[in-house]
Amino acid sequence: MTDPAALRRTYLRGTLSETTIAGTWFEQLHAWFDEAVETVGWGEANALQVATIDAAGLPSLRTVLAKGIDERGVIFFTNYESAKGRELAGHPYAAAQFLWQSHERAARLRGPVRRVSRQESEDYFATRPRGSQLGAWASPQSQVVASRDVLDQALAAVERRFGEGPVPTPPTWGGFLIEPESVEFWQGRPDRLHDRLRFRREDGAWTIERLAP
Repeated sequence: MTDPAALRRTYLRGTLSETTIAGTWFEQLHAWFDEAVETVGWGEANALQVATIDAAGLPSLRTVLAKGIDERGVIFFTNYESAKGRELAGHPYAAAQFLWQSHERAARLRGPVRRVSRQESEDYFATRPRGSQLGAWASPQSQVVASRDVLDQALAAVERRFGEGPVPTPPTWGGFLIEPESVEFWQGRPDRLHDRLRFRREDGAWTIERLAP
């Protein structure tokens, strides 16, 4: 195994300052996201790591795909009965991060989480590839299954059920909106003296502050 302590990288791709950052967190995230989409190529610029807390107060982390970014916050979709769905029902607050290694950048969000409207979930579900629609019905997400055959058999049953007709949105499937109270933008810099600028909401107003690396 390669010794991880021996791995070194110098970050030289960019800088971030109070004079160049956008006026709002959304404008800045929009700009960085679009740059990542244009240049990532090998990966998914909308990959979003989401951290939640379970009933025992223990953290849980997974990667999802952001499917909406607007002034409200960031949206992702999932099975509401999955581990993250149950955890967010019990503790409707999350931390999340976009990591764009090609630009040596990251954006971290933290804030309360709520379900999006049923109409918004159905509108997005209708745009999914048919295979993904069927998979949403077939998978008891986060539950223990005996084998891959169990999933294949469940998918076959769903295919028979819906035939060639439209696939409706499962009643337990939909979107979550993370409404950020803080958004930190991280730009890698040499000597580990990275740029960290954070938008923080307090009493309805946003402030920008620099954090030590």
